[in-house]
Amino acid sequence: MPLNSLDRRSFLAALGCSAAACALPHPVRGLSAANQPDLAHDSDRPEFHFVAPHNWLNDPNGPLWWKGQYHLFYQVTRGVEPSGAKLWGHAVSKDLVHWKHLPIALTPTPGGPDSEGCWTGSAVVFNGVPTFIYTGIQNSSLAQATLRDGNPLRETVLLATAEDDSLLRWKKLAEPVIAAPPAGMVVSGFRDPCPWREADAWYMIVGSGERGRGGCALLYRSQDLRHWEYLHTLAEGTPSEPWAMWECPDFFETGGQHCLLHSSSGKVSWSTGDYDIHEHRFAVKRQGLVDQGAFYAPKGFRAPDGRRILWGWIQETRPDAVFEAAGWAGVMSLPRVLTIGKEGQLEINPAVEVAKLRGPVEKTAVKADAPYRQKLTNLRKELSLPIGSSSDAITLRLLAKGTKAWELTVDVAGKSVHCGDVSFPLPPWSVPHPGLRVFFDGSVIESFIGGVEAVTSRVYGLKPGETELEISVAGKGSVELSQWSIAPISPDRLTT
Repeated sequence: MPLNSLDRRSFLAALGCSAAACALPHPVRGLSAANQPDLAHDSDRPEFHFVAPHNWLNDPNGPLWWKGQYHLFYQVTRGVEPSGAKLWGHAVSKDLVHWKHLPIALTPTPGGPDSEGCWTGSAVVFNGVPTFIYTGIQNSSLAQATLRDGNPLRETVLLATAEDDSLLRWKKLAEPVIAAPPAGMVVSGFRDPCPWREADAWYMIVGSGERGRGGCALLYRSQDLRHWEYLHTLAEGTPSEPWAMWECPDFFETGGQHCLLHSSSGKVSWSTGDYDIHEHRFAVKRQGLVDQGAFYAPKGFRAPDGRRILWGWIQETRPDAVFEAAGWAGVMSLPRVLTIGKEGQLEINPAVEVAKLRGPVEKTAVKADAPYRQKLTNLRKELSLPIGSSSDAITLRLLAKGTKAWELTVDVAGKSVHCGDVSFPLPPWSVPHPGLRVFFDGSVIESFIGGVEAVTSRVYGLKPGETELEISVAGKGSVELSQWSIAPISPDRLTT
């Protein structure tokens, strides 16, 4: 499967190494210190997005506000191989943009139910104690396996509690809190728990699916997070859904409305609708994609001010051998704020905290008969342009030594968006923020269109001073371009 549509299933067959020896992530295995990649001068490596110190990064896990700080946990491996056993990395921030790396929070327990990896999960505060609810995997007999592609693996729901206010030490329960899927159900996966509190109890969905029936979110109820009763499916897909498995489900309420996210076959779907608090069922009314590009397995949480903030895994689209040689893979998206509009549409915008990194604004009128061109002396930039007001279409290009490396066209007249080999229609519902915002950061480009669509791109090999930005406008008018240089969050591309 191509890396830009990578999910866990694509490397399960390769997962055969024991995780018993996992400790802290370290630089690329098999290389001496003298031959380690020079991450500080790798122009593909972002400078204001969060990245792991080195090695492979994927799903965000359990974001949490605790004692005046944001805690972000994430999947990381000991090497750069996608199939490496997963641990939970840990970083902390006071402002959502500047991060400090902390020691690894979770590692596999030899002989335990997470002996082959600590997979994705969530964090909640229960009775005043931060608590992880996560997926553990271990080798299994075929009869007990929840994953049967290649080496049979058993997925269970596990729990760990914080032992200090810095969240540096965690104590695991020895046994799973949910040891198996519902009786009689032959699943195509059983992972990525997402809990929330309602008036009468805790509720939780677990991502799953049944072969031949489609993906689903399995709903459970508990009073103490340790004993769970299975109720029914909260929502289901269709038999035509690829892989028949919903990964990383995330169910939440914002502004009095409910939304369900799930990831499948390289894309993240959103559904909004009505949640019956008595029957505990979710009726879908509107659907779409959270991001049209290299964005997967997101995880959100409610910030202290009530906002729903989401991070996603920005995937690699370069060959394995290339990122393994580079010594790192995977980037965390910018924090995104999710709201639900009056028509039930999911609205997606960068968190306002990102603006803290801006330098002085530069404004330029871009005319239809005079394309705008600029040589980029650094690869950290934010652009903002109005769409639909006085132009039929706007096209942005990056040129590397004169050759097109990336292109985005927002065609308002044609009601479509084109970005590389990705094309999609503009949504039929109202656009709350009729503008285009684009963030360039090394090899990462995040584009936000009208506050209702996003597309994340990876472009490798760009060099400061050798890369040119070109903007052209179709129509009779002109548009005002606002642009900012963005400050790095680390002096050495490692995050601090």
